[in-house]
This record gives sequence, structure tokens and C-alpha cells, in this order.
Amino acid sequence: MIGALAGDIIGSIYEFSNHKGLDIELISDESFFTDDSVLTVALADSILYGKPYVKLLKTYYNEYPGAGYGGMFHRWASSGQSKPYNSFGNGAAMRISPVGFAFHTLEEVLQKAEEYTAVTHNHPEGIRGAQAVAASIFWARTGFTRDQIRAGVQERFGYHLGRTCDEIRPGYHFDETCQGSVPEAMTAFLESNSFEHAIRLAVSLGGDSDTIACITGGIAQAFYGGVPVEIEALVWDKLSEGMGDITRAFRRRYHC
Repeated sequence: MIGALAGDIIGSIYEFSNHKGLDIELISDESFFTDDSVLTVALADSILYGKPYVKLLKTYYNEYPGAGYGGMFHRWASSGQSKPYNSFGNGAAMRISPVGFAFHTLEEVLQKAEEYTAVTHNHPEGIRGAQAVAASIFWARTGFTRDQIRAGVQERFGYHLGRTCDEIRPGYHFDETCQGSVPEAMTAFLESNSFEHAIRLAVSLGGDSDTIACITGGIAQAFYGGVPVEIEALVWDKLSEGMGDITRAFRRRYHC
């Protein structure tokens, strides 16, 4: 899941200042982790230690209150109730990468992706987005080719992945929905030739840059077998000590 965290951190400085080119600054003193990383680590914590996920989401929200949460999640996490709120936002897909690494069959990955998503994002589009990302990570780490991943996503989840990044980029704008950001993030991975290239393509699309790069980064890590050492060093430098401890423990347990 460190690839997802790397995408979030690298994309953080471009979320509200889009740069539609590949010449982005990967290693920056200005970059920071956002809610994408916080909630990804919360899920890893839940999977690792069997802690109730809803409780962890609220705990991490309170520990990192300024991480840039979406309005619906903010209201839910700061409230006294725990019912899902029927969201189809890309918060479902941005935090799901640990599922793709931790479970051993596609059926289990899909089941767990739905389970961990529906606690907040119980809209069918929210669940579809999270399952598509988790399945792509599972397929990538188990030896599927790009063409097989593309076909699997299109056939099972119905996302159209026929456009290129060059076709997406000019008219693409900020879109926080799963259906308006998951296919774009996947396209960035599918066109890439390395982890770094995938992140550059993801950020270059514009829009919700940290979340798109977070989604792309999780799949790219699984496909390319890791992240470059300088990018990994950036992640350890930016994460809090507690988040870093969970991330290291997850990596040791699941060999990712």
C-alpha cells in the first residue's frame, strides 16, 4: 500500500494547483499526507489487528483532524452515529489498497472491499469503485498483464478504459465521484512503463490529483513490485510515526 501513500503525498501539492504535464516535482518539501493516506492506514490497521473499522475511522479522524476530509465524511466522523451515508465519492477507492494486498482470492478481495467500503460508501457506485481498485491490485500482484487487467475491469465493473491520458487531460476537471475518477486513475496506470511514470501520468490529468495518484499508485506498486527507493524515503519522511509503524507492519505481514 506504500504506493498509494506515495501517490497521495506526491499529488498533495497539485490537488488545488493542477499541473497538466509530466514534469512534476516528485520529491518536495511542500508535499504532505492527506486524508487519503490517513484512511488507508486506518484500513491497514483494521486488517492487521482485527480492530473494528468504523471505530478506527473515527479514531484516525480525531488524531489527524486537519487532513482534508470530504464534507460528508467529516460530518459522519464527527457525529455520534455510525450509519453509512450512501456516498459514491472516491473516498471509497482511495483507501482500499490494503485489501488488494492482504487477501488471497478474487472472491475474498471483492467481499472484503465491499465490507470495508459499505460502512460509509454504501452507494453501488462507491462499492463498484472500491472493488475495481482492489481487484486491479490483486490481479497486478498475481501476474496479470495490463491487457488482462483492463479487460477484467471493463468486463466485471463496466468502466470504459478506452481513452488515453492525452484524450482525458484537456477537458478533465475536479471530480470527487468514483465514476469520474477511478477510470482515469486506472488509465494512468495502464499507460505507464514504471511506477514513477504512472504517478506522473496520474497527476498530469489534473482534477483531484492526490486521490487519482493514490489510486494509481496502489495498482502500480502491485504491478511493478514496489516503489523507487527515493519515493519510498519520501513516504517515511512525511508520515507520522504511528502511521509509519502501521505501514511497516502491514508490509512485513503481507510482503508488499
